[in-house]
Amino acid sequence: MRKDLFNLGPVFGYFFRKNDPSRPSNFNLRTMHFINKLSMSMFLVGLLVLLYRWFLR
Repeated sequence: MRKDLFNLGPVFGYFFRKNDPSRPSNFNLRTMHFINKLSMSMFLVGLLVLLYRWFLR
């Protein structure tokens, strides 16, 4: 089994990274990243709800 299979560092780095001035930024790019973060957050909340229901009911 690969050791980096459950490496969540890049996922948390995506949520909590600092703004890089050399990276281009426009409305479409900011909107895309906001929608990506929102969808990943909703998925993680749904996964936690499913795990809660599975273990405690």
